[in-house]
Amino acid sequence: MTVVSDERADPADEKTEPADESTSAADESDTASDATDTAPEADEQAPATDADADTDEGERRPRSWLRRVLVGAVAVVFVAALAGSGVLGWMLWQDREVTRAGEQAQQAAVAYAQTLTSIDSNKVDENFNQVLDGATGEFKDMYSQSSVQLRQLLIDNKASAHGVVVESAIQSASKDKVVVLLFVDQSVSNTNVPDPRIDRSRIKMTMEFVDGRWRASEVTLP
Repeated sequence: MTVVSDERADPADEKTEPADESTSAADESDTASDATDTAPEADEQAPATDADADTDEGERRPRSWLRRVLVGAVAVVFVAALAGSGVLGWMLWQDREVTRAGEQAQQAAVAYAQTLTSIDSNKVDENFNQVLDGATGEFKDMYSQSSVQLRQLLIDNKASAHGVVVESAIQSASKDKVVVLLFVDQSVSNTNVPDPRIDRSRIKMTMEFVDGRWRASEVTLP
């Protein structure tokens, strides 16, 4: 009698076991793939942290400060340039005004010196009026007081004189006051010296701008 053992493996069962192992491997592969695909999405969608915001703000702050400094520096340079050009223009204008005043005063001093050093005993009053018309201040007062005695002396001696300015120069100048140095050759004659002689004089004349004209306020023989 032949005994059949129950422990004999069923061929069908042996064939299904590999299928279960393959299925398990496929499930594990799919799970790993899903995890791999999900990880980058999680990284990409991760919100910015406070540290990142602080870094961006820290970078913007120096750039903003530097921009304000540059703008301020440009403004300062521009204002300084305007102020400098204004001051320079004012100084040039002042120099031109002083130069023009000096030239006008020098011309007036030359003409007045020739009037002052020229006299005709036959036209004493006319000469005196011309001298007083071109004078001002202390010199005018002094000449006016001495003219009475000088008038009679010139008439009695039949004196005559003619002055010529041979050289002149400006010693100092401002817009309303100029000091002029003059070198004058004066031809003089009178009853005692009928033949004219030449007297050479150096005159220092202070001219002041009074009532729209340059007038002599001081005349000295240095």
